[in-house]
Amino acid sequence: MTSSVLLGARRIVVKVGSSLVTNEGRGVDAAAIGNWSRQLAALAATGRELVMVSSGAIAEGMKRLGWTQRPKELHELQAAAAVGQMGLVQMYESRLSEHGMASAQVLLTHADLADRERYLNARSTLLTLLALKVIPVNNENDTVVNDEIRFGDNATLGALVANRVDADAYVILTDQRGLYSADPRKDPAARFIDEAVAGDAALEAMAGGAGSSIGRGGMLTKVLAAKRAAGSGTSTVIAWGREPDVLLRLAAGECIGTALVAGTPKLAARKQWMVDHLQLRGAVVVDAGAVAKLRDEGKSLLPIGVLEVHGEFVRGDVIAVRSQGGAELARGLANYSSTEARLIARRASNHIESLLGYANEPELIHRTNLVLM
Repeated sequence: MTSSVLLGARRIVVKVGSSLVTNEGRGVDAAAIGNWSRQLAALAATGRELVMVSSGAIAEGMKRLGWTQRPKELHELQAAAAVGQMGLVQMYESRLSEHGMASAQVLLTHADLADRERYLNARSTLLTLLALKVIPVNNENDTVVNDEIRFGDNATLGALVANRVDADAYVILTDQRGLYSADPRKDPAARFIDEAVAGDAALEAMAGGAGSSIGRGGMLTKVLAAKRAAGSGTSTVIAWGREPDVLLRLAAGECIGTALVAGTPKLAARKQWMVDHLQLRGAVVVDAGAVAKLRDEGKSLLPIGVLEVHGEFVRGDVIAVRSQGGAELARGLANYSSTEARLIARRASNHIESLLGYANEPELIHRTNLVLM
C-alpha cells in the first residue's frame, strides 16, 4: 500500500526531523536540505504542490550558542529557537532558490490552528502560497509558545498543516526506516510494519519510547500524528530521510517505509463535524441561483447570492445556508462575520474590498468548507 499513498497525490506535506536537518545536532545540514530541495523542485515540475514542515531551529540555535545539551528552561529554548531560526530559514531559501523555487517562512502556534478564525487565516495564507507556486516552510513558533500550548513535536504540526490544506499525503522523514512491532535495538524479533491503518490502537503500543536528545518526539508522536492526519482523510508515510531520492521514489510508486493509511475519505471527517454541529451561530438565506450552484454544481457560496443574514457570528463559525422556503441546504465555515456579511450581501465579490476596506476571500463560504445537508 505504501506505493499508492503518494502515487496519485497532488498536494503533499513533507516533515523532516531535527536530527536529519541538523546532522545529529552538528548544525544545519546544507547538503541534506539541498537534496530535499532538489526533490521538491522535481515534484513541483510535475504539477504537485509541496508544503515543508521542518524542525531544527532549536538544535541549530544550540549549536550557534555552543550548548551541548538541550536546555530545560522554557526561556532558554525560546532563545535558542530565535537564534537558530535565522540559519534554518536562510538555508531553505538559498537551497530552494538554487532549483528555481520560491519559498516562504510560516511560523505557527497551536492557537493559530485551534482558533477557527486563525485557522482560516492560516489556511488562506498557505493555499495562496501554493497557488503562487511558492513552497511554504513551516515550523512551530518556538519563540512565543509556552508549555501548555506546545505542539510537542513537529510531526503533530505537520499533521495539523496537512489537515488545513487538505493534503492528499503526509510524509514524515525521520532517522528511522519506519515503524517496527517493537524496538529493533532491543528486540531481535521485531517485525517491520510495511502498512497499517492509521489510528489502530495496537500501533501506539508498538511505537512507545522516547525520542533523541536532539528532537522532542519519538515514533509514538509520529504514529499519533498519522492518526490526526487520517481524521481528514490524509494517509501518512514514515520513512528514512536519508534514503536516496526518497520523495521521488515514493511519488513514483515505490514501497519505502511504513504506510499508515487513512480509513476516512478525504474531507469526510471535517464535513461530518459540521453536520453534527448542534449550536449554529447564524444562517444566511440564499436565492434560487445560489441554490442551484451549491446543490447541482458543487460551487462555493458567493455574497451575491445571499438575500438575508440571521444571527451574530464571526469569521470561522459554522453557519447554516437556507433556501427562501426555510429549508437548510448546507452548513459551512463563514469567511466573514455577520456584520460584514450584511454589508456584502447581494454584491459581487469584486466589490468586497471597497465595501469593507479589505477582502479575505471572494467567497462567503468556500466549497471545501461547505457540506450539503
